[in-house]
Amino acid sequence: MNKCRFSMLLLEPGEIYFEDYSCSMHDDLSLKKGIIRQGRLKLCSKSLVFEPRNFMEPLLKIHFKECLNISTVPSKINKTCNVIQIKAKQYCEMLEENILTPYKFQYKVKDFFFIFDFASAEECLNQMQQLLRASTLHAPEHNSMVATILYSRYMRMVFDPVMMDDFTEKIIYEFQVEKISPLVRHQGKLALTPTTLYFQPISNIENSPILKVKLKDINRMYNRRFLLRQVGLEIYCLNQSSIRHIYLLFLSEDERNTVYEFIESLPNNNLEQVHIEEMTLRWQNGIVSNYDYLVYLNCLADRSKNDLTQYPVFPWIVSDYTSETLDLDSLETFRDLSKPMGALNKDRLEKLLERYQEMSEPKFLYGSHYSAPGLVLFYLVRKYPQYMLCLQNGRFDHPDRMFNSVGHVYHNCMKNMSDFKELVPEFYDTREKGDFLVNMYDIDFGVRHDGRKVDNVELPPWASSPEDFVTKLREALESDYVSRHIHLWIDLIFGYKQRGNEAVKANNVFHHVCYEGSVDLELICDMNDKHALEVQIMEFGQVPKQLFTQPHVKKIIHQVLKSISDVTPPPPVDGYDMELLDTVRLHKEAVTCAICDKNRVISVGKDGALKVYDMEQNKQIRSVILCSTPLSSCVMVDENLVAAGSWDNEIYLYDVEYGRVMDSFRAHDDSVSCLMWLPQERLLVSGGWDAVVRVWGNLGNTGQALRGLKAELDHDGNITTIAHRYRGDKLDVISGTVDGEVVVWEVSTGAALVRARTLSAPLAACTLTHERTVCAARDGLFNVTDLNVMNVIFEKRVSTTLTAVRGDGGHVVWLGAAAGALLQWNMETVTQTDERTIHEDEIESIYFDKSSNRLITASKDRSVKIWRLSSDC
Repeated sequence: MNKCRFSMLLLEPGEIYFEDYSCSMHDDLSLKKGIIRQGRLKLCSKSLVFEPRNFMEPLLKIHFKECLNISTVPSKINKTCNVIQIKAKQYCEMLEENILTPYKFQYKVKDFFFIFDFASAEECLNQMQQLLRASTLHAPEHNSMVATILYSRYMRMVFDPVMMDDFTEKIIYEFQVEKISPLVRHQGKLALTPTTLYFQPISNIENSPILKVKLKDINRMYNRRFLLRQVGLEIYCLNQSSIRHIYLLFLSEDERNTVYEFIESLPNNNLEQVHIEEMTLRWQNGIVSNYDYLVYLNCLADRSKNDLTQYPVFPWIVSDYTSETLDLDSLETFRDLSKPMGALNKDRLEKLLERYQEMSEPKFLYGSHYSAPGLVLFYLVRKYPQYMLCLQNGRFDHPDRMFNSVGHVYHNCMKNMSDFKELVPEFYDTREKGDFLVNMYDIDFGVRHDGRKVDNVELPPWASSPEDFVTKLREALESDYVSRHIHLWIDLIFGYKQRGNEAVKANNVFHHVCYEGSVDLELICDMNDKHALEVQIMEFGQVPKQLFTQPHVKKIIHQVLKSISDVTPPPPVDGYDMELLDTVRLHKEAVTCAICDKNRVISVGKDGALKVYDMEQNKQIRSVILCSTPLSSCVMVDENLVAAGSWDNEIYLYDVEYGRVMDSFRAHDDSVSCLMWLPQERLLVSGGWDAVVRVWGNLGNTGQALRGLKAELDHDGNITTIAHRYRGDKLDVISGTVDGEVVVWEVSTGAALVRARTLSAPLAACTLTHERTVCAARDGLFNVTDLNVMNVIFEKRVSTTLTAVRGDGGHVVWLGAAAGALLQWNMETVTQTDERTIHEDEIESIYFDKSSNRLITASKDRSVKIWRLSSDC
C-alpha cells in the first residue's frame, strides 16, 4: 500500500496543488484535549487537504469558499507557536479506512487547528488568505488570480544542474507547461537541451523531483488539440526509456511547435514516420484489422486516453441484445453504420429535425455529443471509480442512471431524445477481458429503485461472461458485414460527412462549439465568455479532427490478420540459406535439447544422457548418464560448466573439461521443463511442471545453489518456455505456460507486469524479436505479441504441429514442427521465406549461435544436425 494516499484526483478537475506542510491537526484550542492527528496539509488552489499519517483515518478537504476565517492563534491565547486556526462551515471526509467510497460531506461549523512542524505559520497564512480571497471571486477572475500566483511560482523556479544528467548541459528552451493525465494537470517547467527533455513539477506530487526524457529515445510524437486549442504534445518513447509516455500542454501553439520542430530536426532522431495513406492501404488490403485501424484513426484525430474530453470513440456495432446466440451472418444483428446514432430511430429523428428547422443560426441537430468525459466514465466507472468521484465532486451517479445493462443502454441510445453516445475502445479490447464491466473493487454504488444492488453490468443473453462479451463484439467488429460498411461510419466521425453540407445531408450536425476551428479562445477578451466556452467545450464533447475530405475507400474483403496499428513496416530483411555441415547420432532416445559452445555441441535426451561432440574433430568427447529419467534442457553457465534440467525435478551441473558432475539440487516439485542462463547477472532461470519459475544464483559454489534462490514466480499452469528482456537497467523474465498464457515478470520485485492468454493451446516455445515475442502453440498457431501492452499484432496458423521456435536476434524466426519440418519466417515482412524437412521426426530444439552463424537442430529421431547459415541477399 502506498504511504501517500493523496492524489490529484481528490481535487476538482484542473485544480492546482502547490505544496504541503508537515503538521499536526487538533480540534481544540488548548491543543491538549480532543483528537490529535499527525499528517501533512496540502495547499491547493481551491482547497486545503489534510492527509493523516494513520491511513485508517479519512483525509479531510476544506474548500476555501467554505471557510469563515483563517488566522494564526495569538501566543497570549495559546503558548504554542506556529498555529493556524481555520473555521469552516462545512468540510468533507475522503478515503476513510482507505476505502474508495463517495465523500462524506459534514454540514456543520467546525474549527481546525494546525501546528506546523517546520514551516512558518505566518508565511503559510499569507498564501492561504490569498487563495481565500480568490475563492470569493467569480470563476473567470478566480482562474486569473490563480494563474498569476502560478506564474509567480514558475518564475521563481530554477533548474538545479545537479538534477540533470550533465550539469554542463546548455538549456536551449524553457517553457511553462502542464503534464496531462485524465482529469489532472501537473504544472511545471520544461527545459530542453541538445540531448534531453526535462520536466520539473512545481509541486512535489510526482514520484521524482524531475522527469527526464532522452531525445534519442523518442520514437513517436503527436501534436494534440486540448480544449479546441492546438497546444498539446504527446510523446512516446522506446522501451528502454525510463519514461515511456508524457503528454505536455503549452501556453501557445508556437511554443508547442518550437519543441516539436526542434526534436524532429535532430540528425539522430528515432522518430517513426507514420503516413495515413500507407496505413489506409494496409487496412484496405486486410493487413490491418478494423480495430487497429480505428485505434490509429483516433490517435491521428487527437483522441487520447489521457484526455477524457477527447477519449477514443468506437461505434456501436451490434444491435441485438436479446437473442440467446449472436448470429454474425444475419443483417438484423448489426447497426446501420451509414447513420449517426441520433438518426437510427426514424420517429426520433423527425422530432429532432422539426426542432432543427425552427432553430436560429448556428443550428445543431443534437443537443448532446457521442463522446464526452461524463459519457466515457459512464462506461468506465467500475474500472476508474476515482475519476468519476473527481468529475462529480465526490459522488457517483444515481444508481438508476448508471451503466447497469448493455441492452438497456443501447435501447436508451435509440429512444432517448438526448442520448446519442457511441462506445469506447474497451468494448472491443480483448486484452483486458471486459474488466470494465465488473465491479472489481467491490464498491457500494447504491441500490436501484427495484431493490437491486448496482454491481456488475448485466450482459446480453448471448454473452456468458465479460470476456466472452468483448470477444464476440470484437468478432462482430472484424466480421464481413462491418468490414464492408465501416468506412461509412468513418466518413461520419473522421471524414467528409463530419461537417459542412455533407453533415447536414447525413443528419450529423452537433453544436458548433464542438468543431475544431469554430472558436478561437485566444480572440475572446471577455473572461466570463471565455470561461463559459471552456466549460462547455470540456463538458459537452468534441468532434475529432477531420482526417478525410473525400469518401473513404472501401475495404477489400478477405481474411483479416491482427496487426500493429501505429507503425509502418520497416524495410525488408533477407532470410538465410542453410548448408548441412554434420549429422550427429549419439543418443539412444529422442534428443530434447542441443546447444553450441565454440567448437562443441552439447545435447541431452530422454535417455538421461548428456553428450559433448567436438565439431573440429568430428567425434564425441564426453558422454555421461546423469539420471534414470529424461533430461529436458541444458545451458552453458560457465566456460566448461553445463546445467541440465531433468524430469526427476533436479538440475545437474556437469564440468565438461573434467568430465564429472560438480553438483545437483532439487529445483522444483515436478519435472524441470526449461532452463535459461543470464551471463550478465550470473543467474540461472528454471521453469517446471510445478507451475513455478525460479531464479538461482551461487551456481559456481558447490552445495550453495539452493541458498542462492533469488525469486519464485508462481503461475496457474505448467511452464513450457522462458525468455528474457531488459527495460533500461531492469531485467524481465517472460514465461509461457501450457495454458497458452504469457507473463512478463520484473525479477527485482517479483511482480507480474503484464499477463495475457495469447494462445488457446499449450505454448510450445517463444523467442524475442525486437521487443516482441513470437510464440508457437502445439495446435499450429503462432503469433507476435507486443510485450509492453500484450497486444497480439499478428497471428498465423500453419498446417502442422509447432514444437520449437528460435530467432536470430533480428527479424528472422525459425519454427520447428512435426515430421521434421523447419519453417523460416521474416517477421518484418510477415512472410514465410523457406520450408524444408530436415529431420525424420518432430523437431524438439533449435539453437542459433550468432558468433559462428550456425544453427543446431535436435529431433525425436535421435539426431542433432549442424547447419551453416548464409544470407540469401
